[in-house]
Amino acid sequence: MGPKAKKSGSKKKRITKADRLKQLQEEEEKRQKGEEEARVKYEKEEMERLEIQRTEKEKLRKLEAKDLERRNEELEELYLLEACFPEAEKLKRDSRLLSKWKHYIQCDGSPDPSISQEINTFISLWKEETNETFEAVAVKSKLVLKLIDKLKLILLETPSYDLQEKNIIQYQGSILELQELLHLKFNIATEILLRQASTLADLDSGNMEKVIRDENVTLYVWANLKKNPRYRSIRFSETQIGFEIPRILATSDIALRLLHTHYDHVTPLGPVATASQEHTSTATYFGKDEVKSVEAAVSKDLQEEYKEQENESNSVHEEETKVDEQGGIEGQTSSVQEEPEATKYELEMKLLSETVSAAQLLLLENAPEKPYFSEENEVDLCQFTALGGVHHLDILELPPQCKPRKGWMIVEILKEGLQKYTYPPETAEDFGTENTFPPIEVMLEVHENVIFFENPMVARWDAEGKHWKTDGISNVSYKSEDRLITFSLETFGPVTLIQDAHVNMPYQSWELRPLDVNKVLLTVTTVFTEIQIQIKENLCMLASIKLNNKKHSSILEEKWMTPVSFIIALKEAGLNIFPTGHSHFYVVINYKLPLVEVKAYRQMALLSSAFAFGWSKWNTVCDSNKVVFQVREHLPKEEPIQNPNWTLLMFSGDRAQSLKINESSDAFSEALKEETEFHSTLYHMVKDFASKEAMKKIRCSNCQFVDSVCHMLLSTRLLSYS
Repeated sequence: MGPKAKKSGSKKKRITKADRLKQLQEEEEKRQKGEEEARVKYEKEEMERLEIQRTEKEKLRKLEAKDLERRNEELEELYLLEACFPEAEKLKRDSRLLSKWKHYIQCDGSPDPSISQEINTFISLWKEETNETFEAVAVKSKLVLKLIDKLKLILLETPSYDLQEKNIIQYQGSILELQELLHLKFNIATEILLRQASTLADLDSGNMEKVIRDENVTLYVWANLKKNPRYRSIRFSETQIGFEIPRILATSDIALRLLHTHYDHVTPLGPVATASQEHTSTATYFGKDEVKSVEAAVSKDLQEEYKEQENESNSVHEEETKVDEQGGIEGQTSSVQEEPEATKYELEMKLLSETVSAAQLLLLENAPEKPYFSEENEVDLCQFTALGGVHHLDILELPPQCKPRKGWMIVEILKEGLQKYTYPPETAEDFGTENTFPPIEVMLEVHENVIFFENPMVARWDAEGKHWKTDGISNVSYKSEDRLITFSLETFGPVTLIQDAHVNMPYQSWELRPLDVNKVLLTVTTVFTEIQIQIKENLCMLASIKLNNKKHSSILEEKWMTPVSFIIALKEAGLNIFPTGHSHFYVVINYKLPLVEVKAYRQMALLSSAFAFGWSKWNTVCDSNKVVFQVREHLPKEEPIQNPNWTLLMFSGDRAQSLKINESSDAFSEALKEETEFHSTLYHMVKDFASKEAMKKIRCSNCQFVDSVCHMLLSTRLLSYS
């Protein structure tokens, strides 16, 4: 055997117990040293954090103290700026009086609908007129509808504190009388037309077909003169409107009438808030008995001031007499006498300012309870709205026809007047099976000036229950391209198309931007549309509508109207972005305290001449007692900026502050933006970063313009419904 191979390397050194203990001791010391260093570092960082926190708290405390110190001064300045609201209300009052005076001196023969004697005389004289043709009634209807609109505007535009209950009852009574008389006149005119049906018969079918179009009403009438059982499909010429009738009607002595009124005189008038209701409801927000006592308190102040003025006036008069006797200074009398008038005006404006504030707050109140509807299939008019007017569908008994006799036309006139044909008969079982009286198929064209964002629903008027219902209607089909709706109706009567009143709520975003001196653009973006509204002085105008990102033309575009008239017009066109007191039951809203909202809208309106405001996603995250929105200076006639630099403001009604976060931040924080302060008003908040030119424009804003912007913000409730 060969020699053994040598072992490579040295033997592994054996670790002794002492070495192991030493190693463990070193590791322990290292660990303790690390922990000590970490503890010292933590304590240092904690001390630094606490110091920063203490510094921040001290800084906030100083800022809050500074805010509190100047609070009264800022609120006093805001109060002077907000004097534009009672001033605008005073101008509106003067405008209403001037309108009455202009009507008086115009002497055009039309009555003043607010004067009961004049409107009653007008109604009585029109009732006495007989044998009016449909065309003549249609012409007269223009005046009647103007009178009705005037009365409705008086009820809507006149603040509740200026409306007496007796006047409300009078105006609503006059509206109902005019509506009923107008419909009666159309019925009489239809009867006169149907008496001549045989002379107007179509040569081909032998039946009479007549279409009369007017600005506010369209009549479609068909008289069954031949009673041909095979003639069951009725189409009015040059339209898609018509009926499919059963055999029993095709062989009956009847006429079919479709009277499409572009207005709605069927739906009952809504309630009008009175001053007592307003005071009761707003007291919740203004504090215990504050609203109820404001008029009494100011009235007391007025009386005391008047007494003081009277005493002063007497003493001054005595002093003046002495001075005059001694050949004293001239002109002293006038300067002293002006003081009482100035004081009286200030007190009146104070009262008006408080009352206007209460009325504005009333616009934002939410109803405490949801309306209750007892009947099945009844349309909830707080949730749905009727659009496109009313289609009065009637099956009429054909009246006796005119007959020529020796150069004369002889006609038998029935005392009962125009009679409706009952379909189906009340004793239908005596006539055979149920198939004898099937539903009648109706084809209607949707009014061209109305927008439906979803397929319209059909409702019929229940005369007994005095409400719209959806039963008795089947096989509803809507062709949006042709604007044609088809449905089957069990029994005839007034029919309307309804849409969810809140289809455009909540809004996705909004922006208020200055355009020119005393002129702004309000843009509201919803799921279906983008609506742009221009506001200038005391007028509003629909600037544009976009549907599916495409411009949509509307008859309302380029028409300037007062805010109330404008809101009514938009609602009637299907462009409803105006919540009611019940809307919170049907829309998921971002609830905000009404008083905070009112203060925000009032101050935004004050600043709207020189500042743009925009929607913020953080408004849904903050508490209900705070609102968050974006703001930036934007002087009129400036070119639109692609990526404008917005400032994020938070406002609680009593305090405004700039936020450190922006729209791109990951989380919401109420942290104050560096190098900014707290302020009691939005006006003083933006004053910190605004230019002199911007602040000058704000102070020069027209009071009616500010009031109109505020009214539109209150009506849309952008901070709660977006």
